[in-house]
Amino acid sequence: MADTVAESAPAPAVLRHAEEVMGTVFSFDVRGGEPEAVRAALDEAIASLHRVNEVFSTYLEDSQVSRLVRGELTVEECDPEVAEVLELGAEAERVSDGWFSMRYQGRLDPTGIVKGWAAERAARLVAAAGVSGVSVNGGGDVQLLGVPGPERPWRVGVSDPLRPGGLAAVVSAAGADELAVATSGTAERGAHIVDPRTGRSAVTDLVAVTVVTPRLTWADCWATAAFAMGSREALGWLESLPDVEALLITAGDEVRCTGGLAGRLG
Repeated sequence: MADTVAESAPAPAVLRHAEEVMGTVFSFDVRGGEPEAVRAALDEAIASLHRVNEVFSTYLEDSQVSRLVRGELTVEECDPEVAEVLELGAEAERVSDGWFSMRYQGRLDPTGIVKGWAAERAARLVAAAGVSGVSVNGGGDVQLLGVPGPERPWRVGVSDPLRPGGLAAVVSAAGADELAVATSGTAERGAHIVDPRTGRSAVTDLVAVTVVTPRLTWADCWATAAFAMGSREALGWLESLPDVEALLITAGDEVRCTGGLAGRLG
């Protein structure tokens, strides 16, 4: 889990909003921009999240994904976003050599990619209104665009999975126009990550993997895949990905990180 760290210096006009949707809370922190345009863009972004839930939820019997699984719809008959997400998921499966999967118990289930993709898309909808910066936190995974104020970067605190209430690190977006932080682990939701090769809960030496990369769509996928791999294989794989840094914490309280992560801390 991660939280945007508050800044004490003067900042542009701030608009904050929290929306319950997709079984979690999406928190918006928007800086600057013309108030009416920003409010309209925020409303559009919120509506987009609810539409994503209606289309992709595996819990709603009449969602397009549920109907797709039952063979009542084809991908071509679904909203264009369904094909987009399925293509992104297929790319994540390819890059991770199958450690990320859109299947659960033999059935299509794009849940593992939808939340990050939806949060990133919502952030970009708001950013298009001409704001100076926006942070969208979807259940602890964060997409950052722009800056919260002059000469001040966004900063995100990464929760320590072994010390409730503590921070394992603080990630800075200094020098980056866009940055995302996503964590997969067992601290908040227990053993919910599936090993695609067994179909059962992933059993590894890890308790949390935090991935830092420009797009939340990929940060979310890579964190999930890396957790399923375990620390030894995951660290080498994450190092091989462009523009990706990561922090891995094992059950034995070992902290392992990619070579460039130190440049993102502060």
